[in-house]
Amino acid sequence: MKAIQVKQTGGPEVLRLVDIPILQPKPNEAVVKIAAAGVNFIDTYQREGRYKVPLPFVIGQEAAGTVSSVGAEVETLKPGDRVAWTGILGTYAEYAAAPTDRLVAVPQGVSDQQAAAAMLQGMTAHYLLYGAFPLQRGQTALVHAAAGGVGLLLVQMAHNIGARVIGTVSTEEKAKPAREAGADEVILYTQADFETETRRLTGGKGVDVVYDGVGKTTFEKGLNVLRPRGYMVLFGGSSGAVPPLDLIQLSTKGSLFVTRPTLGHYIATREELQARSSAVFGMIAQGKLKLRIEHTYKLADAQQAHRDLEGRKTTGKLILLP
Repeated sequence: MKAIQVKQTGGPEVLRLVDIPILQPKPNEAVVKIAAAGVNFIDTYQREGRYKVPLPFVIGQEAAGTVSSVGAEVETLKPGDRVAWTGILGTYAEYAAAPTDRLVAVPQGVSDQQAAAAMLQGMTAHYLLYGAFPLQRGQTALVHAAAGGVGLLLVQMAHNIGARVIGTVSTEEKAKPAREAGADEVILYTQADFETETRRLTGGKGVDVVYDGVGKTTFEKGLNVLRPRGYMVLFGGSSGAVPPLDLIQLSTKGSLFVTRPTLGHYIATREELQARSSAVFGMIAQGKLKLRIEHTYKLADAQQAHRDLEGRKTTGKLILLP
């Protein structure tokens, strides 16, 4: 079978299309014929070595497809079932194996591409808004990279909750989808200082929460726009890792809270995984959550997908089609 393998860490050029043996399921696994695989920033972190993974490895950890075979102990799935998953390496490939307790059923009304686009980013948006900082109607949230894959979903969900949403984007072209997703205000951070603008938009009071997947270039100013006892939810670092933080700053800036969550801890149990995925799939099927699948790529074009993602050339979700 064809797969994208990383034999050494580095830039997009280390993504190599290879032939590897067809997988056989372990007793508790299913092998899935992949219809669509999601491309995410965590893939780039693993590719470049920021997140350590034993070499060599097949990259990618989000996909949807059809079960082709199951292990001897599997009773909950059968060949032909449509499933999706995230958090298991090996999805930039024609087939992948995953433990069945990490697979979720894809319901009618949700396509394979939608499922692959929603598992990581959709459940990330869900746990950020309903777990890391449970956003309430009437509160104000600042969402960085509001036109990105997670950003657009965050904006929609926050808008549906009834919160006021301030989004940051780099260009007017990206401002348009952020507004369409429900952002009440959009700041072009390339043209205006987002700290100054956020203070102005909130009458100097600050926001209740900052959802920050950008990191290095936004974190410090993000602390400055929080209201007293506000929450900084740092869930990614697309611009790089944040510098060390002297915790005394949290008191001097208003007894702030900072959390650095990851999706894995919010879908750690089978029950949580099913609850979050079902909630997200339900929003999609009901038309309450619209996915923007920006571009699809052939498996062999994974290098270009990473270049586009890291080059900030995209909005919404990137998908590989094996």
